[in-house]
Amino acid sequence: MLGRLRTYFLTGVVVAAPIAITVWLVWWFVSLFDSWLKPYIPTVYNPDSYLPFSVPGVGLVFALVGITLIGALAANLVGRTLLNFGERTLDRMPIIRSVYKAVKQIFETALSSNASNFSSVGFIGYPREGVNVVCFIARELDSGEIGLEPGTTYYSAFMPTTPNPTSGFLFFVEKDQVTIMDLTVEEAAKLVISAGLVTPKQMREANVSISEDDDTLSMLIAHPDQVLKPGQKPARSGKKPAAKKPAKKR
Repeated sequence: MLGRLRTYFLTGVVVAAPIAITVWLVWWFVSLFDSWLKPYIPTVYNPDSYLPFSVPGVGLVFALVGITLIGALAANLVGRTLLNFGERTLDRMPIIRSVYKAVKQIFETALSSNASNFSSVGFIGYPREGVNVVCFIARELDSGEIGLEPGTTYYSAFMPTTPNPTSGFLFFVEKDQVTIMDLTVEEAAKLVISAGLVTPKQMREANVSISEDDDTLSMLIAHPDQVLKPGQKPARSGKKPAAKKPAKKR
């Protein structure tokens, strides 16, 4: 009995924990924008002025509308003129211009429609030989592109940290020092986030079982009469098989 209760409890944790964490992250993200923008929203457009309770997400909606309007403004001649004037002003500020250009380049690269994502996943020996860490291969380049003596092929590799894969280290590694793995970027990201608890083999087996369950569920939905109850025998068709007609004698 205690073992069964323990199993139920662990199953409940596995089911409830991801849902709770996801809801908490969404609520935190919405509340962050509300705390930033709600104080600056005019009273006329703030629904909290008319309702006895606070409406979550108003700040996020205004942020999305504002960003869209800024993008529409920057797409025409007047917006580009103002944007160029602002960038020329920032270029005269010694420290701010470096920060602005770096951040702008990151966002342009990440959000560009023709930007290439990580091409493959590899292992590199770090921090010493015999210890392998997961890295994402960004691109292949010549050593002359990064200020070294030309003629050697390097990989631009990003090594993520666990459990937060958005932070990490950038490595420029010689091509022959990287072992390319038969993993997708998604599988490697899950491997990093789970701290090695979820392996690619388990992911693939789970995908196969899910697809099989989906096929079974689709079949049962389409043919519910084929579901047998315990002890029930398969039902025979109501139609009798057609009797064979005797062959006519010639």
